[in-house]
Amino acid sequence: MARTRYAALAAAVALTALTGCGAADMTRQASPYAAAEGSRTVTLSVQSWVGAQANVAVAQYLLEHELGYRVDTVQIDEVPAWDALSQGRVDAILEDWGHPDQEKRYIDDKGTIERGGDLGVTGHIGWFVPTYFAEQHPDVTDWKNLNKYAEAFRTAESGGKGQLMDGSPSYVTNDKALVDSLGLDYQVVFAGSEAAQITQIKQFAKEQKPFLTYWYKPQWLFEKVPMTEVKLPAYKEGCDADPEKVACAYPHTPLQKFFNARFAEGGGDAAAFLKRFRWTTDMQNDVALMIAEQKLSPQEAAGRWVKDNESTWRAWLPS
Repeated sequence: MARTRYAALAAAVALTALTGCGAADMTRQASPYAAAEGSRTVTLSVQSWVGAQANVAVAQYLLEHELGYRVDTVQIDEVPAWDALSQGRVDAILEDWGHPDQEKRYIDDKGTIERGGDLGVTGHIGWFVPTYFAEQHPDVTDWKNLNKYAEAFRTAESGGKGQLMDGSPSYVTNDKALVDSLGLDYQVVFAGSEAAQITQIKQFAKEQKPFLTYWYKPQWLFEKVPMTEVKLPAYKEGCDADPEKVACAYPHTPLQKFFNARFAEGGGDAAAFLKRFRWTTDMQNDVALMIAEQKLSPQEAAGRWVKDNESTWRAWLPS
């Protein structure tokens, strides 16, 4: 189950936005040194959410300061990143939320990508309400009672229905299908991006207003705005197979790393280091919080984390 399931049109739009000249040119955004024989350069794909930025920041810092590599980073949406990885335009994806179609195509069929191991973090998407509202109305945490609270969650953007807030419109989640399948009196409203969604959530919390939002763990915002998950119908294998008829919760997904196959075999110390790179949800959140809330640059945040956690990262270095 992917963190986001992209429709073909959404992927094409994302590609055009990245390149300004069409999908065929997307990988020109990547480093020309990616997978170059004998080079001391590594190119890492960076997803748009801050947790993924935290992974890359720490990996980049250690590759540069401890192993002497130059690191290039490229921001590419989730599915196009697999194409770039297969072509050798990037060397590694450090946080993938599950793309079985791409795994079959590039790992099983083509052999151009290899699994890089578990990141150590388990991801989960869900629907959340602020804990202050859940404490006042405990039954709101059961999806069967959501229609009872639709009016409380209504906004100017939700067209007379309750608002279910999502993030970027380029992400195609299960939420519209869930609303329809479960017969809920709600409208999915896109905030526009993770940053815009965070801003809206923080504003609701400041005013102690009720809200219902698509959100995910790990995410540093839980430390600033406590939220309680709404229980959706239990996830079962295959219950999300038809994206138009999904009527179950999102799964818990151990997040994975993936490498270009040539890099995995010939990437030397860099590949060995990235295979060993494995940390916890709390560690990722520590770095993400410094980037998003304390407004440190990713490299400043990584430097602080590295200074305080030598016993952890030393084990990642090749012997």
